[in-house]
Amino acid sequence: MAVTVPAERRAVALPDQGPRAVPVVLGAATVCSQILYPLVQGSVRDTVTVISVVLFFAASVSHAAVWRGWRFAAVLVAVTAGGGLLVEAAGVTTGVPFGAYTYGDSLGVKLLGVPVVIPLAWTMMGYPALLVGARIGRDRWWTPLVAGAALASWDLFLDPQMVDAGHWLWRGGSGPEVLGIPILNFVAWFVIATAMMAVLGRVPARGYWVVDDAQRAAVRTADRVPFALYLWTYASSVLAHAAFFGLPGSALLGGVGMGIVVALLLRVLRR
Repeated sequence: MAVTVPAERRAVALPDQGPRAVPVVLGAATVCSQILYPLVQGSVRDTVTVISVVLFFAASVSHAAVWRGWRFAAVLVAVTAGGGLLVEAAGVTTGVPFGAYTYGDSLGVKLLGVPVVIPLAWTMMGYPALLVGARIGRDRWWTPLVAGAALASWDLFLDPQMVDAGHWLWRGGSGPEVLGIPILNFVAWFVIATAMMAVLGRVPARGYWVVDDAQRAAVRTADRVPFALYLWTYASSVLAHAAFFGLPGSALLGGVGMGIVVALLLRVLRR
């Protein structure tokens, strides 16, 4: 990943076992909550939705803090959650950049017309997507593009599912659509996600300053947690859309779109 490296490179101490366990536990809790999601209905499912996002957000931020430092974690939240809130607020107010849509009341308290949980969702998947892009791209130019695609392709599942659940509604008049979602929305996701990844790629990240091979190997091993969450999100989404939600169109579209990124990631990880 393209990051700013201190002028004098130096090895850094690896985190203790206690902090290392935090993102692992939170990641496992995230998976458990998502397994529960299709098994419940109504307001209980809405509550599980919010809990799942909060857990995933906590897993991503804690992993970033433990393995890449609190400074990086703070910037991660500012760029993804802060930036996500701003673009979502602009979207519900003006219809730019995603198209005309409104949020329902099922996702809890709102800020600037946007449920607070929505910006957290930008962070929860933004961090794994950044690492996916870094592992596949391996270049300051390619990494943001791949990472942006890794994040934006998730929306091929997200939007159809959330619209079907009644969490938000597209008002129409935003141009050509696919599965009832404006194509403009997916284009905007890619552009915004790529911009976020480009910014994050320039933030000093402690995990990439290490010069000792053992330390570097430890960081790469630790990255299995966000990679596992990314792969789980893909596999569970394909299954849930096809078998539980009655959304074969998004199962196919998301399965192919996000599947391209997943295939590239698996190829790199096998090497």
